[in-house]
Amino acid sequence: MDRTLVIGTRGSELALWQANYIKSKLAGIGIEAELKIIKTQGDIVQHLRLDKLEGKGFFTKELEEELLNGTVDLAVHSHKDLPTANPPGLTIAAVTTREDASELLIIHKDCVDLKKRLSLKHNAVVGTSSNRRKAQLLAIRPDLEFDDLRGNVMTRIEKLRDENYDAIMLAKAGITRIGADLSDFHVEELPPVEIIPAPAQGVLAVQIRDNDQELYTVLQTINDADVADTLAIERKVLQLFDGGCHAPLGCYCRKQDGKYEVWTSKADTDEQFPDRLYVSADHTDGLVEKIVSKYDKDRKLPTHVFITRDVSESSYFHRAMAKHGIAVEGRSLIRIYSIINKLDPYILKYVDWIFFGSKNGIENFFKLEPRLSKRTKFAVIGRGSEEMLRQHDHAPDFSGERLGINMEKIAAEFAKIASGTTVLIPRAKDSLETIQKSLTGDTKIINLPVYQTRIDTNVSKSNADVLIFTSPTNVEAYFVDNLVDPGQKIICIGHSTGQKIEELGLTYTLPYSPDEIGLAEAVFGLDY
Repeated sequence: MDRTLVIGTRGSELALWQANYIKSKLAGIGIEAELKIIKTQGDIVQHLRLDKLEGKGFFTKELEEELLNGTVDLAVHSHKDLPTANPPGLTIAAVTTREDASELLIIHKDCVDLKKRLSLKHNAVVGTSSNRRKAQLLAIRPDLEFDDLRGNVMTRIEKLRDENYDAIMLAKAGITRIGADLSDFHVEELPPVEIIPAPAQGVLAVQIRDNDQELYTVLQTINDADVADTLAIERKVLQLFDGGCHAPLGCYCRKQDGKYEVWTSKADTDEQFPDRLYVSADHTDGLVEKIVSKYDKDRKLPTHVFITRDVSESSYFHRAMAKHGIAVEGRSLIRIYSIINKLDPYILKYVDWIFFGSKNGIENFFKLEPRLSKRTKFAVIGRGSEEMLRQHDHAPDFSGERLGINMEKIAAEFAKIASGTTVLIPRAKDSLETIQKSLTGDTKIINLPVYQTRIDTNVSKSNADVLIFTSPTNVEAYFVDNLVDPGQKIICIGHSTGQKIEELGLTYTLPYSPDEIGLAEAVFGLDY
């Protein structure tokens, strides 16, 4: 190609970074380019919420018009800002490798409360104009309040620094790209399996005229085909729901171990509790249609769920079920007993990591009133354990949340960062030692049994549509005297729990994550 290309871009610091990134990619394949800055409706109208602006494409329309007029050769967009349908005459020729699609909750240090989920004080005011973020945050923390937040990335950060908000939420990708300094804030990173991002979040799209075949061919050199493959799922979900950038809709797809995994969160309004869904498939045929069908308002759902632990009415799981009128019957079938009453302070002095595999391990460990070194770090299995740890004024330095319910993967990931250190593992007596077996040979392991379980006798049967078992011991307790009725469905937390069900010749569903969000996703995803 012997011409210098003109790249159309918005003028914000982030937009210019994105355009220059594509410019550098083109330079890497011997193509020269220059930038043309174009103002969009979203840049000009700063006093209105995005969902109050008319139409779609608030940050893209003017760029597309210049493309169609021939004054620029390509436009660089944050892919999540694009409407699902290209204007006639335009096409997406390339997408970039995906940045981390996580969200960042950036908290003013005066507003931090480690005992609270998300480390944010009660009734905090969060700055965001995203209805998707509001709906999901409210589901996790119903006490939060919200105020609109507009402007470029640095403007938003300065508004937090000036204490206009207690916290703001931004996409990690944008912060990473411009290298914004957040050192004077407390930052909670919320992975895309916890707060489900906007479709295509973290990806750049290169848009061109669809008759520019020469440029299309050139751009395939910088196109990430694997990312395009997963984005097609997210964008089609958005299209079939007829959602725009202001809809309370999140969708995230990744391909892992040969399987497509998709998380979807959808609400009708920013204040409605969202329905979440997790699906896994070997191929994409019919995958989007399956996801959309789960949100059919006339779809049959269970009316009664039984779970082998106590569930408060204020919990995420109870509220997710209550939205659809699903009764929750929660009762633990086992009893927990502490088995030590004193800790050796000499041992604790040299501990680098404490790994908690359960809420019970945390609760019984802190009953011992441990005196910990300030350098001691904490690791947890997932979100449920994290919440319990926060009740004791500690936030985890490692969480297996991103890896779902796969203990082997969590153990392997933790082993990498704990190599060569001293790791204390408070656990149940006679528990499986998956974490211990995965740690490297130069890691010192201190096993600390802090509790044991005993099965309840004379467990009564449940007639619920869905039976949720939270541990292998609960399975043993329930099936001493009970059987499963025809039509009853079973959900298990953890592979070891599922194995107990398999030994009984029964089938079950395994949620992605072993916490209340994962359970809500699993119940919503059941077929009837």
